[in-house]
Amino acid sequence: QVQLVESGGGLVQPGGSLTLSCTASGSIFHVYDMGWYRQPPGKQRESVARMPWGGETTYADSVKGRFTISRDNGKNTVYLQMNSLKPEDTAVYYCNADIDSYSSHQRDYWGQGTQVIVSS
Repeated sequence: QVQLVESGGGLVQPGGSLTLSCTASGSIFHVYDMGWYRQPPGKQRESVARMPWGGETTYADSVKGRFTISRDNGKNTVYLQMNSLKPEDTAVYYCNADIDSYSSHQRDYWGQGTQVIVSS
């Protein structure tokens, strides 16, 4: 089985910073695209940032210049550095990855989500 486990969420004041981490583990053959989504209260899930295995990193317009996605392929881990946080960044943040597994034909995996609250 493959699992994605996120960490790093919490409560932060406006203008502050947080770094989220997501590590894939299990019977992994190869991790392709990795990315972050978020779901604000009462709204639909939206893409925040995506880092393809061999392509251009993309960001939502609302986070460009403030958030940075990075990955450590040796650790099957993706990070989201979030700076200059705003109250509208409050959401549950989910990690997503395209993973080729030894034990399943499934390719699309999601983490359990980590809560980020930006409030004074």
